[in-house]
Amino acid sequence: MALPLRIGLIGAGWVTLYHLRGWQALAEEAVIVAIADPSDKASENRAAEFGIGARYRSASEMLAAGGLDAVDIAAPRAAHAELVRLAADHGLPILCQKPLAPTLDEARQLVADMTGRVRLMVHENWRFRAYYRQAAQWIAQGRIGKVKAASLSLVTSGTVPNAEGRLTALERQPMLRGEQRMLVAEVLIHHLDTLRMLLGPMSVRAAVLSRTCPEILGEDGAVLHLETAGGAGVSVFASFAAYGAQPEQVDRLTLLGERGMIRLDGAELVFTSGGDEERISFDQAAVYQGAYTATLAHFLRSLRENTPFETSPEDNLETLRLVEDCYRLSSWESAGKSRTEGHAA
Repeated sequence: MALPLRIGLIGAGWVTLYHLRGWQALAEEAVIVAIADPSDKASENRAAEFGIGARYRSASEMLAAGGLDAVDIAAPRAAHAELVRLAADHGLPILCQKPLAPTLDEARQLVADMTGRVRLMVHENWRFRAYYRQAAQWIAQGRIGKVKAASLSLVTSGTVPNAEGRLTALERQPMLRGEQRMLVAEVLIHHLDTLRMLLGPMSVRAAVLSRTCPEILGEDGAVLHLETAGGAGVSVFASFAAYGAQPEQVDRLTLLGERGMIRLDGAELVFTSGGDEERISFDQAAVYQGAYTATLAHFLRSLRENTPFETSPEDNLETLRLVEDCYRLSSWESAGKSRTEGHAA
């Protein structure tokens, strides 16, 4: 049996907990041998918890030290393109957290620069959630026929004060405060990618974005209308500023087909057609972590078998195109200066 691949992790922030748990579950195939982060405290905590032998203040130091077979980039999105190029200069296969770059144009340039140089996969894990994989299987089996319409909603109270006056979304991910592109670029990018996986190519027909929370720069509300290549209408309704809603992010999806329906309500997936019904209940926490682990496993399997990545850079560009169109069609950023000035005041 081949020795486990030696992986270098770039980043020690919030999301790396789920990366590291995933790598831990795949220890027979790969092991994190080094971690790099400007924060000594953050990297020290991760190294101590997961037994990582080497810590570095920067990715360049880690890569210069050598001894790696691949790199997992889990740093803030603004640094993704620079870090991908740096790892590519060392000839290493790369797994990079979504998105490849903050804007579509930057991502396109990065993909062009990387073509033919190294193997690069985007860590887009939402589509690897077990209930979405099951829904995709039902669709592929033709159980609901051609999809005629779809609706996805994500409603939480994360950016409105709770009973203690706390903003739970910002406590969970403080970096959201300063993101001028927040809800669509940071959160709904997952859902747009998953809808593409389920329904195929799509285009954005209309988008309305809004902001309720005065402590963030970006949007915390979105109403989107999309259309599939087959003509099905797709609506996305999302808000992090819903008073009275649960603080947790819970997806609710309805897929209406010619012969049946698939409905996801949190962790319960239901297929209905005529008098037939199939209902599957999932453990939400297990699904959440399992999506990270499944993404890492796909990366390793594709490297081992030299097969294409499902979430290739080219595929991710299609998701980023939808994200870009949401901002363009909503005119969100054309009014950004006045919103930013109001926030600063």
